[in-house]
Amino acid sequence: MDIRKVIILSDMDGTLLNSKKEISADDRAAIEKFTAMGGKFTVATGRTLQSFEQYRNMIDLPSPVIMYNGGCIYDYSRGEMLFSRFLPKSAREIASELLRLIPGLGGEVLASDGTYVFSNTDYQQFHTKICGITPNFAELSDIPDNGWFKVLFTIAPEEIPNLELLVRHLGYDKEADFVKSSEIFLEMLPKGSSKGSALEEYRRLEGMEEMTFAAIGDFDNDIEMIKAADMGACPANAEQSVKNAADIILGHTNDEGAVAELIEYIISRSNIIGGENSAISAQN
Repeated sequence: MDIRKVIILSDMDGTLLNSKKEISADDRAAIEKFTAMGGKFTVATGRTLQSFEQYRNMIDLPSPVIMYNGGCIYDYSRGEMLFSRFLPKSAREIASELLRLIPGLGGEVLASDGTYVFSNTDYQQFHTKICGITPNFAELSDIPDNGWFKVLFTIAPEEIPNLELLVRHLGYDKEADFVKSSEIFLEMLPKGSSKGSALEEYRRLEGMEEMTFAAIGDFDNDIEMIKAADMGACPANAEQSVKNAADIILGHTNDEGAVAELIEYIISRSNIIGGENSAISAQN
């Protein structure tokens, strides 16, 4: 298969970004090498259009980006949303009840027109800081209903299992999907929405029909994408649940150039002869 028909989808936090929230020189050089050979590279992130802006100058991404943990596919080159999926109207009521039942629960709504913080706890302030955004502060009842991609809840790590248990007990998991995106984040997403379902939508985009998809991620919200890809990989720092789902467990962490290692793995299994490439093995 021609390497020009290979596209890598990378998670950001814990994968492409190191612990300083930067793209390492090794990863950047590997991405430039891969794209110079004709490969395509993009990201699949839980971040919003607003919070992703700070990274656009770090890396050139001519291919569409998966945002909001699968809530949309956005093409920056055209300034156009190619796919979107929103939470049901009941999301407001669900969030309100969880907020009432769990003291200290932080939260924000990620909508098409920005981020709305409705419970600004210490953990919530931490999330706002790492995202580098200026949110809107509003009561949950006052947040406009103009397309909610997701609701992100923040709480102490030891309380996340209790939150997940309550969600199941109340049957909210039948109205929306809930997934951990870090030790302190639990996200409410549209039913059936994930980075994996967005990857399947990506395959249907014009020009992507014959592409081979490689995906790399480190946390629970990356599992469906890793399973949906033709080649699923994870860095050495990934959660065990992610390692169990991956075809390839890399030797490097996100601080050691895991993305660069995956790229070299792909290149090494593409025999370049007269400008043509052989099929890429998706198994290690």
